[in-house]
Amino acid sequence: MLVGHYATALVAHQKFPTGSLLYFLVISQLQDLLWALFHYVGLEVTTPTDVFDTSLQNLTVEMLYSHDLLPQVFWMAVAFILGRVLFKSNAVGAVGAAIVFGHFVLDLVSGHPHYVFGTDSINISLGLYASNAYLAVLIEAVFTAIVLIYFFAQESKNGVQRTSANKYSIIGLFIFGIVFMLSIATTSFRDRFGMPQFDLGFSTTMPNLVFTYVALLAILLYLVPKKTGRNT
Repeated sequence: MLVGHYATALVAHQKFPTGSLLYFLVISQLQDLLWALFHYVGLEVTTPTDVFDTSLQNLTVEMLYSHDLLPQVFWMAVAFILGRVLFKSNAVGAVGAAIVFGHFVLDLVSGHPHYVFGTDSINISLGLYASNAYLAVLIEAVFTAIVLIYFFAQESKNGVQRTSANKYSIIGLFIFGIVFMLSIATTSFRDRFGMPQFDLGFSTTMPNLVFTYVALLAILLYLVPKKTGRNT
């Protein structure tokens, strides 16, 4: 998943505002950010290297340290400790750990293959990105819609007011993420548009993935706090 994870961060911050939105957004994508780090140090090398050749279906990486089951215990502990230290709250830390575990569970349904620890161990995921990418995107779309409906319903219940433009901008950002994933589900941009081989110097896959994650995070950091007030 991509945007589905960010949706969980919005609800977590809504329920536990003592933890910053930035913390919850980063924690919601912790495994994917670690994947980028481990790619660059040679532990989880990702192919294809050219983003224009990449689709959900052909993206290949062994996510041994970032996404497999056994390391999740460590990453959950990291999330808890960060929440406890940064916000002096066991509750925030526990929610952070739960979000990390939730990321793992959601990826078992809609994501790349995940193992207990390495490809020689048991595959515990559906691996839908490889086997049925369109179904994976559909699952993420439905999950994201449910979470956002809940998020905005709770805001209304709590008397939080937003302009229509702000609300639609938040929803539109998530729709963009889903549409983008749908556009590269099984067919790369190069195959879809008959693009020739060329090197732009900034078309490497991983930097573009990192940019996507960071851009979505930054926009949410800007949009979500833009509340006009509470009903009294």
